[in-house]
Amino acid sequence: MASRPHLIPITSSISLDERELEFNFIRAAGPGGQNVNKVATAVQLRFDAARSSRLPAAVRERLLNLAGRRATLEGVIVIAANRFRTQERNRSDAIERLVDLIRRATLVPKKRVPTRPSRSAKGKRLDSKRRRADVKGKRSVRSGDWD
Repeated sequence: MASRPHLIPITSSISLDERELEFNFIRAAGPGGQNVNKVATAVQLRFDAARSSRLPAAVRERLLNLAGRRATLEGVIVIAANRFRTQERNRSDAIERLVDLIRRATLVPKKRVPTRPSRSAKGKRLDSKRRRADVKGKRSVRSGDWD
């Protein structure tokens, strides 16, 4: 009997199939004493965002932009986690970071509406510039003032 895929919820409409995630365990630097030289506790999570069927196209595009240098040219997101001493905690940390990144990619940025300053705002700005120029102009030393 085939086991059901384990889904990782992202939003109410998006979830990831855990089979889309690839984990590599590598040796980590940092705390752990002699254990650090023997056990591969750091995790490298790889998620092929470009080929994921569970992500809408707009979310995929924003995700790859948000990922920055964590995304390869092929659209694979690579997250390295080595904060903890155990594989399991590093693995769940990497998944949490991926989920957070995808959640941020689901937020649609607000469209900027270009505006123009009103006529009175332009007038006020020019008046203040003129007043400031007059004040500074009165400070300057003109020829003949020292005679």
